Amino acid sequence: MTRPRPRATPEVRAERRAHADYSGGVYGSLLAASVVIGAGSLGEFPRTELVLLLLLTGAVFWIAHVHAELFGTRLAEQGVDRRTILRACRDEWPIVQAAVPPAVAVAISPLLGLDLEGTLWFAVSVAVAGQIGWSLVAARRAGASRRLMAGTALVNLALGLLIISFKLFLKH
Repeated sequence: MTRPRPRATPEVRAERRAHADYSGGVYGSLLAASVVIGAGSLGEFPRTELVLLLLLTGAVFWIAHVHAELFGTRLAEQGVDRRTILRACRDEWPIVQAAVPPAVAVAISPLLGLDLEGTLWFAVSVAVAGQIGWSLVAARRAGASRRLMAGTALVNLALGLLIISFKLFLKH
């Protein structure tokens, strides 16, 4: 018989949030933008397929990152137990979370009267905005100055624009 695990106190949850690594969110947003660009350059994709492609790609990369974390670094340092696995899963979860807003953008695009091209631009814009947002949250939680926060936002905007330039290049 297993004992129920005690719930984390509000202080413990706040401590976890303060030390959370949001780089997975930045990475996941960049990945989502790349998926949209790639899918859009290959031809007509029904919206449902693109929503699933975004979410499933995020999930696969999450699993890959959890695996890399567990067996690439932790195994060499310590044994892998249930707690370590759950921590790695939680730490890498922003990769999946970052795929959700662009997937929602694709799903609601018909309500906005967007055709496929408009849907792709909307989803890419949401992904790039998410990427900038994740980087700002990460920088703020790390105690970065406003100047450093502006710098990380600009770097992530540049990366997003680079992905957008791929869309423009692949289209012509």
